[in-house]
Amino acid sequence: MTLAWIALLGLFFAQTEIQIEGSAGWAANLPTWRIEKHWLLDIFWGGRAMTGYHAWVFPFITLFFHFPFFFMQQWSWRLQARAAASIMLFWITEDFLWFVMNPAFGLARFNPVDVPWHKHWLLGAPVDYWMFSTIALVLFWYSYSRSKISQGQPASM
Repeated sequence: MTLAWIALLGLFFAQTEIQIEGSAGWAANLPTWRIEKHWLLDIFWGGRAMTGYHAWVFPFITLFFHFPFFFMQQWSWRLQARAAASIMLFWITEDFLWFVMNPAFGLARFNPVDVPWHKHWLLGAPVDYWMFSTIALVLFWYSYSRSKISQGQPASM
């Protein structure tokens, strides 16, 4: 159910971004500030530009996925791992669906030539997809695994 819900959220947000960005990915035509080159972007952002749009939307989605912690007043390392994995899979799903559903792209244009903001590719997909999928799977495994000690019990906030 968690993976299906993440995919549904990714689909809706992909459609939202298609309506906002149109054919110009990575906020290229939005009226927002941009930092195109900085050594920290290569380390933390995959070489992509940092924009005012992304500076606000990434923390918003992170807060969105952490809302259940505040609503239920529960937190644990296992729940945190599940939230982090969910965020990673959400962004991969959303990004991929942006290409699939965007009339200006489609699968035929999902490649390094037509998608210059994804700078590093491996086996037909951005390296970020492979890296974050692997990390997310490990985090999901940890979040659903049972501990012999009661470390996985949610703690009240």
